[in-house]
Amino acid sequence: MACSTPDSEFGVYKQSDGAIGVHAPKGAKETEVQQAALAECKKLGKQNAVIAESRKTVNDRFPMTYIYLCR
Repeated sequence: MACSTPDSEFGVYKQSDGAIGVHAPKGAKETEVQQAALAECKKLGKQNAVIAESRKTVNDRFPMTYIYLCR
């Protein structure tokens, strides 16, 4: 069984433009990040989360931020 990053380790937030942002912890896989975004999109009644942007941050705990659009 493969180890995965616990959901509580991700910082998931809704932006003012409706996009979903995910602060990913060190070592998180992109598939795990997408699952966190998809869970938030489903709360909004949407079925898909499409990556719009990814960027490095200066935060040691969350070295990457991903932006998703809910469809």
